[in-house]
Amino acid sequence: MLSLSHTHTHTHQKPKPQRPDPKTPKNHQLHHSTMAITSSHPIQIHKLPQHTYIDALRWLPHLSTFTRHIILATYDSDTSTPLLQTCTLSSPSQTTPSLTPQSTAAAPSRITSLKVCPSPSAPSKPLVAAATVSGAVLFYSADLVNGSLNFEFSVPEKGFHSGPVSGIDLNDNGLECVSVGEDGRVNLVNLSVNKGFRRVFDSNGLVSYSSVKWASPFEFVTGAFGFGLHLWDQRKPGGPVALFKDNWTGGTASGIVHSIDIHPSRKHTCLAGGSYGTVFAWDTRWPKKPILLSGLGVNENPHANSLVESDIWEVQYDNYTHPSNINSSSSSKILPAMICSEDGILAVIEQGEEPTELLAEPCAINSFDIDRQNPSDVMCSLEWESIAIITRP
Repeated sequence: MLSLSHTHTHTHQKPKPQRPDPKTPKNHQLHHSTMAITSSHPIQIHKLPQHTYIDALRWLPHLSTFTRHIILATYDSDTSTPLLQTCTLSSPSQTTPSLTPQSTAAAPSRITSLKVCPSPSAPSKPLVAAATVSGAVLFYSADLVNGSLNFEFSVPEKGFHSGPVSGIDLNDNGLECVSVGEDGRVNLVNLSVNKGFRRVFDSNGLVSYSSVKWASPFEFVTGAFGFGLHLWDQRKPGGPVALFKDNWTGGTASGIVHSIDIHPSRKHTCLAGGSYGTVFAWDTRWPKKPILLSGLGVNENPHANSLVESDIWEVQYDNYTHPSNINSSSSSKILPAMICSEDGILAVIEQGEEPTELLAEPCAINSFDIDRQNPSDVMCSLEWESIAIITRP
């Protein structure tokens, strides 16, 4: 059974992980454990060992209450083979959930970013986009009924990006995909008509982009080196319409924004995670200094708590966790967020509150995803070739 553990989207940033010894067996042996947030509210954790690295993983839409579908971007270091794989996962609430492969698709090179978008016209065939180290973006439709992963088209590597595509995102209507790269290029791929791409911006290498997230049908935010964030508006071509750059480390080092999330109900508030355990929020409507939630600069902010000091590889708003102070959860309060880190932490952080640690591992946690349709369920990839399924009460 195929799967994998991860060297993050920014593969050049992460040290090559050590393979476990003895080597993980080919079959999925399941380890079950229980970890308590509090004594009265335990969470269930199931670990499914794999025999390849998991570079990224995403939940697919539900078709059944008892069976979930997921997609994995895997890499077999023994054969240097990158693959996309869809699997069925029996209900995570069961005592012994199982992971069963459905279909695989070859990739031209290792996957750097993986995104899923429901298809408005065909709910059982969500759209999957995968960016690669070689500079291409591939598009598939995942047929959940027949268990197939069907290749639709790809953006050719020539002229698209020079080098790896470091980040992609699909907009909610499934009509456009935005891509960014270390080469400083920002591109828009049309998914409906000509399936070509349009160059939005090219810094000619003066700026290196590391992540991207749609904020609205016309706007998106890019992350860059130096903890920089840029807001773009397609209605205002020529360059970003708003910029943010700060140095959380007092000038001792330059950080990178590895991951961005924007809440559907708060389009102007951008959540970002990056180097040195840094997590911050930026309201693009105001030029004020963003709110620092975690990182080296928290000593200057008594209301921020630093849980980790290593790279934050992924950050997502956590719809499962309600703000602790409901009465004060106005538009100015940052909603709870989940993070995963290079030093093996999966946790929920909330403005002004102590962080909640969900999982602590002796290896990096490189990717995670919260089930949109059932936010109590979370899955993450561990660098030591396994997947963890976390079920919250």
